[in-house]
Amino acid sequence: MAAVKLALRCERGVKCPPELRRRIKAAAEAVLAAEGMDRPCELSVLLTDDEGIRAVNREFRDVDEPTDVLSFPMGDTDPATGRLLLGDMVLNVDRAGEQGVRFGHGADHEISYLTVHSVLHLLGYDHVDEGAMKREMRAREKAVMAILEPDTQTEE
Repeated sequence: MAAVKLALRCERGVKCPPELRRRIKAAAEAVLAAEGMDRPCELSVLLTDDEGIRAVNREFRDVDEPTDVLSFPMGDTDPATGRLLLGDMVLNVDRAGEQGVRFGHGADHEISYLTVHSVLHLLGYDHVDEGAMKREMRAREKAVMAILEPDTQTEE
């Protein structure tokens, strides 16, 4: 199984308790294991709020609105460590909390799901349309979430 070095940063008053770090790391490692990744990886995660992710979305995607998670793939290898640099994930904890309530599975589950979703993007999965790529990505999300939290359904 691929070990993940997690670089976690919080901004705008968002808290970064150890259990949140463990949840994100476990979700990322579950995706990598499910995808057969066996080399060490590194993932950079920024936890922010609606306004923080809106600013990132506006700057990098020219979309002036908040969203739940953004993924910026890198895919390079760190020559000093040999780790695969997966890329950057920006996670909106405000939206994760709201969606966790709306879907009835809570913020913790939603954070795991959004991490799974983002790491799949970092590995090259996409859902630009309603076709086969989206179905494949959704199937991978469900499979990983069933391993992480077998008693919880993901509605997304």
